[in-house]
Amino acid sequence: MPKEPVQHQARPSEKEAGAERSEPLVHQHAREIQAFGRIAKLSIALDEKTCLASIDLLNQILADSMTLRDLYKKHHWQVSGGTFYQLHLLFDKHYNEQVNLVDAIAERIQLLGGISIAMAADVAETTMIPRPPRGREEAPVQLSRLLEAHELILEESRAAARLTAEAADYGTNDLLVSQVIRTNELQVWFIAEHLVDVPLVRADSAKAPTT
Repeated sequence: MPKEPVQHQARPSEKEAGAERSEPLVHQHAREIQAFGRIAKLSIALDEKTCLASIDLLNQILADSMTLRDLYKKHHWQVSGGTFYQLHLLFDKHYNEQVNLVDAIAERIQLLGGISIAMAADVAETTMIPRPPRGREEAPVQLSRLLEAHELILEESRAAARLTAEAADYGTNDLLVSQVIRTNELQVWFIAEHLVDVPLVRADSAKAPTT
């Protein structure tokens, strides 16, 4: 019987091969390279116990700072009333400053060999700041919420600063004192002054000193 001709698979042209190599490799999955709560120790002359303690403190402050950051953006969008323009700009300024703080805290956690909290669901499970309603609130209520959130962060940051100083984790201590505490204190001042009940145009003559 005559043999059937052998069919050879055509080789892809150089153009086709190039197209295959340029296609993205999507839907990839693998195990985590580092579990949350575990240390990937770096050579920073701090022992693992100290790093773990600082990471735990920082992740709590990070979760609360991310919540405060988002609270500022919520109020930036939803503020209303006679002070709309001033508060709209102030809230956005403070939001951007909190963005920088969040980044600095998260990077310090990574530098200590830890894993920083990142996703909204994890933040919601961790934060100590009460959740606001979805709807719009009056400006004085918005301001009061911000002050309460700032005070919570300042309390835990001062406690963390004392502990990190005692543990000789001076890098974390410096971050807490020079950035987290000072930024939050300054923002408290700017927010609190909007809740001082003083006349806007005419002084209250009833309170004027008598001669």
